[in-house]
Amino acid sequence: MKIQRLRVRFSRGEEVKYVTHLDLMRLWERALRRAGIDIAYSEGFTPHAQLSLAAPLAVGVTSDGELLDVFLGSRMMPLDFMREIDKQLPEGIEALAVEEVGLRGPSLQAELRAVEYEVSLPATSSEEAREAVETFLAAESVPWEQMRDGDVRRYDIRTLVQHLWVDGSKEGSPVVGMRVRADSSGSGRPEQVIAAIGLPEPTAIHRRKLVLAETSPAHEAWRRQGRFA
Repeated sequence: MKIQRLRVRFSRGEEVKYVTHLDLMRLWERALRRAGIDIAYSEGFTPHAQLSLAAPLAVGVTSDGELLDVFLGSRMMPLDFMREIDKQLPEGIEALAVEEVGLRGPSLQAELRAVEYEVSLPATSSEEAREAVETFLAAESVPWEQMRDGDVRRYDIRTLVQHLWVDGSKEGSPVVGMRVRADSSGSGRPEQVIAAIGLPEPTAIHRRKLVLAETSPAHEAWRRQGRFA
């Protein structure tokens, strides 16, 4: 039985960036069990741990803004949860914050509205990157097509990009920041946005934050602490 829901913000570093979504969920379940945390399980012949990620992270992408809802079978103080889980998480995964949210509230997936990324490019001039970004932003539409399940999906990728900017440089190469839509009507992928802009394939992609609906109590509480935009 679900008694409590804790929302965990965590990071995924270089050490585990090639871990798949399924393996990441297994990693969390094992860590929670070793920590002695009373996870709630589904009913039926094959019970599953009641864990829910806001949005799967692509293999090879790092992050310091992942969100995970953990449903518990008994109440636990968020600080106690942090202390116990910290002892069990492997290198590359770190719990950064924990907040209690209402059991009856919407799921993380339903609350997600946008995602912010930091994209590192190979040797390219910052001026060239800025010009490409400005051209993309000035366009009323940018037709794009993607192969999915054997079918070609055509859409306007410009409508998925909320904000786009050149965010300085790292080791002499520009870094592009972007906030893309991520809801039931569409979801932007950073590597596709970079390709649509006409810039070279990224050398690294980092997910900076997940943006929840402004009506979310957790969003408001964490925004006041500087954890969300």
